[in-house]
Amino acid sequence: MTPSAQNRLTPILITLGIILLTAAYLLWIGREPICKCGYVSLWHGQVVSAENSQHLSDWYTPSHIIHGFLFYGALWLVARRLSFSWRLSIATLVECAWEIVENSDAVIERYRTVTISLDYYGDSVINTVFDVFAMILGFWLAAKLPVWATVALIILFEVGTMWIIRDGLALNVLMLLWPQDWIATWQAGR
Repeated sequence: MTPSAQNRLTPILITLGIILLTAAYLLWIGREPICKCGYVSLWHGQVVSAENSQHLSDWYTPSHIIHGFLFYGALWLVARRLSFSWRLSIATLVECAWEIVENSDAVIERYRTVTISLDYYGDSVINTVFDVFAMILGFWLAAKLPVWATVALIILFEVGTMWIIRDGLALNVLMLLWPQDWIATWQAGR
């Protein structure tokens, strides 16, 4: 293998390694590999359900695509001299770190206490891996699309999920960090 081919392959292997280590860690701490229901669906659209965040994709998948958009923009601003692949490795590390934190007992309990996610007991490992793939898709799209299209997709995803399920990335973060009773009441009125 030539040195330039090896240089191109290294960040890709590191990205895959980060994802595999994250999955292994989540299994090690006792997260379910797949839904306890015993099967895996491509899409699970029922929000108030014990199967939410257990299948390959759900109403929170757009949030992870937005993560990819945001990570691409941030890394373009602070690390644009790095190759796309290295910036993707960094974004994957950040996304996987978030997934580990999100699936910690403390954060799961926080979600259950201050958000509408009363039946939330953590993501399945397969859902986590596909959340990371959704972030990678968002990162790739942000590199290919004009900025205006990326911003339009962020708005579409946020407004769409707020309209359909009364939740989304912005509301999720707000309710996790600074819960508002009026938002919780509105969300409960699905």
